[in-house]
Amino acid sequence: MDPVTSGILIVTALFVLMAIGTPIAFALGGVSLAALVMDRGVSELTYFGETFFGSLASFGFVAIPMFILMGAAVASSPTGRDLYRSLDLWLGKVPGGLAISNIGACSIFAALSGSSPATSAAIGKLGIPEMRKRGYPDGVAAGCIAAGGTLGILIPPSVTMIVYGISTETSIGRLFIAGALPGIMLALLFMAWTLIACKLAGGYDTPSPVADAARELKDTVAKNVETNMKALVRVLPFLVVVSGILFALYGGVATPSEAAGAGAFLCLALAIVVYRMWQVKPLTTIMRDALRESVMIMLIIACAEIFAYALSSLFITQTVAEAIAALEVNRWVLMGIINVFLLVAGFFLPPVAVIVMTAPILLPIILAANFDPYWFAVILTINLEIGLITPPVGLNLFIIKGIAPDIALKDILLGSLPYALCMVLGIVLLCFFPGIATWLPDLIMESAG
Repeated sequence: MDPVTSGILIVTALFVLMAIGTPIAFALGGVSLAALVMDRGVSELTYFGETFFGSLASFGFVAIPMFILMGAAVASSPTGRDLYRSLDLWLGKVPGGLAISNIGACSIFAALSGSSPATSAAIGKLGIPEMRKRGYPDGVAAGCIAAGGTLGILIPPSVTMIVYGISTETSIGRLFIAGALPGIMLALLFMAWTLIACKLAGGYDTPSPVADAARELKDTVAKNVETNMKALVRVLPFLVVVSGILFALYGGVATPSEAAGAGAFLCLALAIVVYRMWQVKPLTTIMRDALRESVMIMLIIACAEIFAYALSSLFITQTVAEAIAALEVNRWVLMGIINVFLLVAGFFLPPVAVIVMTAPILLPIILAANFDPYWFAVILTINLEIGLITPPVGLNLFIIKGIAPDIALKDILLGSLPYALCMVLGIVLLCFFPGIATWLPDLIMESAG
């Protein structure tokens, strides 16, 4: 069977398995195993096991469960609540200020947790009921949280950036820096759209209980400041830890695995000390959530590696790469084709699976077209962010639906779509001004060197 026909059959089988509810890791592994056995016989089972366990043998993968544990410690503590209350007090008087403060809280929480689902869940549990209480339309309330949550895979430290770095053998520290300014840019674009949407709808100025309490205590303004400062003081140690981790990575003081281990320990210790989480139950919950997500990601990575091995063994990867390279088109047209491919892949697959399966194939093409690999990592990540708030998978959409089951999924989707367009605008801006992603890494790495 020729490589093109084999590739079509394998991809079709993969999507059929996922469509009937097969977990992604098992779908990838099952299709790969079937293709290898049919092509090379039962003896290929030996290589299957070696590839499966060998793909996880990299010491760099230690950083993934450690960063996940760090995020789980933050997500299981009331850090999101404190962020939300603090930003609400500062931005509550701006038209649409509550929605803007939710996006700000998502941005900061994304840096603390590194997880899009955790960010959407932690901020959404507080923000969505409060916004609806103040008269915000369901679409605005759900959409801004769903979109803000996507920042978790771009703003450092990011698990997906770690996976990209290991898959493409690029510097994880440089990838983290490359995602910083684009992450801030997207957050500002989200805030700008939210402000415009709220102004068009007449603004939402219904005071919150926190604001009411502050007004009733005008004679003791210090209490308002004290409430604000208490929330900020509780969050500040976590921000210091994240800043320290990034400094250690950028300054070459520690490897990603070492920095992740130290960050996980410190965030867990802070959750225990600051929020008095001494009981066994919350600590068990943190460990359980971290273990569950780590195993899921590791399984996807291992099975995606087997999938890539199968494609390569059947010469499917080489055929596709040659076909793309043979396209005698402008490099920006090539980048447009790659963006469409990534966008469609993000509609159906989680970010980690897309990165592990496609990054090693696309990187040589990107380098041949004279694109910066770190700039491309940001472009890739934003495409995958769009997939988090668009069907049919749209993980963040279903997380929001779980938080607010009485909001129609259609309203959540319609509220999220303008933010997806903001991300498309972000990709366009990065294409016109690549320095948004490359300037800061060049500056910091050159000064560090």
